[in-house]
Amino acid sequence: MTEFKVEGDYIPMIQLLKAAGLVQTGGEAQIVVEHGEVVYNGTVDYRKRLKVKPGDIVEFRGQKIKAI
Repeated sequence: MTEFKVEGDYIPMIQLLKAAGLVQTGGEAQIVVEHGEVVYNGTVDYRKRLKVKPGDIVEFRGQKIKAI
């Protein structure tokens, strides 16, 4: 599991995917979220602007990221 330091109170889901290097562009991030490829705290989530906060876990294509 990879840890990602959240600056501030939260980071939008699409920005997290891009910042963590799991996707190349914000557009690609939007597409994978819309297609249900992202799991947020154990549940598939389709919200692109979801606020990921410290303690949350995001899973994408076999990779897990824990927001800290």
